Amino acid sequence: MEKEIITGAEALMRALKAEGVKTIFGYPGGAIMPVFDALYDYTRGEKKCFDHILVRHEQAAAHAAEGFARVSGEVGVCLVTSGPGATNTLTGVADAMMDSTPMVVIAGQVGVSALGTDAFQEVDLVGVAQPVSKWSYQIRRAEDVSWAVSKAFYIAKSGRPGPVVLDFPKNAQVTKAEYVPCKVDFVRSYVAYPRLDEAAVKQAAELINQAKRPLALVGQGVELGNAQNELVEFLEKADIPAARTLLGLSALPSNHPLNMGMLGMHGNYAPNMKEQECDVLIAIGMRFSDRVTGTLSTYAKQAKVIHFDIDASEIDKNVQTDVAVVADCKLALPAVTRLLNKNVHREWRDSFKKYFDMENEKVIQPAIHPKEGPVLMGEVVNVVAEATHGEAILVNDVGQNQMFSARYFKFHKNRSIVSSGGLGTMGFGLPAAVGATFGAPDRTVCLFTGDGGLQMSIQEFGTIMEQQVPVKLVMMNNNYLGNVRQWQDMFFNKRKSFTRMLNPMYAKICEAYHIPYILVTDRSQLKDAVDKMLATKGPFMLECAVKEEDNILPMTPPGKSVDEMMLEIDL
Repeated sequence: MEKEIITGAEALMRALKAEGVKTIFGYPGGAIMPVFDALYDYTRGEKKCFDHILVRHEQAAAHAAEGFARVSGEVGVCLVTSGPGATNTLTGVADAMMDSTPMVVIAGQVGVSALGTDAFQEVDLVGVAQPVSKWSYQIRRAEDVSWAVSKAFYIAKSGRPGPVVLDFPKNAQVTKAEYVPCKVDFVRSYVAYPRLDEAAVKQAAELINQAKRPLALVGQGVELGNAQNELVEFLEKADIPAARTLLGLSALPSNHPLNMGMLGMHGNYAPNMKEQECDVLIAIGMRFSDRVTGTLSTYAKQAKVIHFDIDASEIDKNVQTDVAVVADCKLALPAVTRLLNKNVHREWRDSFKKYFDMENEKVIQPAIHPKEGPVLMGEVVNVVAEATHGEAILVNDVGQNQMFSARYFKFHKNRSIVSSGGLGTMGFGLPAAVGATFGAPDRTVCLFTGDGGLQMSIQEFGTIMEQQVPVKLVMMNNNYLGNVRQWQDMFFNKRKSFTRMLNPMYAKICEAYHIPYILVTDRSQLKDAVDKMLATKGPFMLECAVKEEDNILPMTPPGKSVDEMMLEIDL
């Protein structure tokens, strides 16, 4: 058989095709031009197998790839140039690392002979990316392309997912070599899926069987492991009430009777209080973030702790564990479930109700059904949630809009929330929503953002216009960096230092980008505006002029215990 000799750029196209890639988010430039030239043939004609989405900023390419990956379960792919093109993606890489999102960034680089000379748009990408990525590697030879791409995808999507960065010098793009397809499914010293410890499984089951007041904490790891059904069987057999982290919100349907709400600083009152009363705390695919635990010195000291996680480095990192089940939760949960006694904890479950009722009276009803005054963020989210019947995907930015939308949206389907959890990246929402529409083209994607976060990535209106991306964008405009303003009011003597914003005329911006737009200034307009937004084909922006100094509650103040959560703020 005759050897096939092709360029490294062509080899990259074939390697990406072999990995099943269909969508690429990118931005061309000098050092990646040979790859974009090869891409030309693969986006049209007989060779067409990729859709390339031209973003307006490389950071947006990374966030769009994250949004795509989070809703599809596939690896998101970015293609950018060297220097600033590559470094612009690194915020997205760090975001993906914190939130365990599978992504591969492929960046151009100066030729190997120019490395270290401070050549135009040269940067040590491997060195810069290493601390914030799962793996970073420089492909110096065309013959290594197939192997490097296959290894990158294997590392990105296996075990605990994460981002991989490939640095692709120009000489490796243009030189020719024999193309040999490669499939990597093993990397020495990298254990993607730890062996399930049967002794740990037995110990976990014994603790749960003995528990009188068990509480499960459900994280995104359940969805990353596609173990949503296994989770429900586990909880229902032992009658275990469960609370969800921000990124784990859609791992358990909002209306499931064992769902006790959201954990965390602005989560629901009942699960936060009950963390301090349970006798067995069962963490499943979550990392005990400081935003969940509050001060660690007082967190759940009365409870035995069982921790299910695929990543051994998370065990005992923040909270001391009594039993660690280090394995893929799709295997670990059924293994424990088989050993569980069928149980009923009615009295324990019923004890959550008094906290639900307190929060409902003091926080929820005033937030979603106000009787007078300006429009509130909570009621905007509630109207959209009711209109989408728990079927839509929620994407949000960072800040008050993030917490209000997470609290009051409803989830009936898996992989339905896309949020910047660990890094808290303002500007994440808009490009992530763009990516989500490509990752789940048959679902409605609702983006909630604030005036601050939107302006950090507003250039992506250009991507929306060009692609006619069907994002339903709800911008809750309070003329403030709302979350920071709330903290300034609470902890800095109301000294509002540079948090008030002068906003542009968004109607004019939307007109310029040919995006349909409505402004809501009164709650009497809200429902009809939401209905029109959802009925409109393609993109739509709904701007809601909301109460300027609305506060997100409940709240666990920084440095406080989770059971010191506040239902009211006295300012």
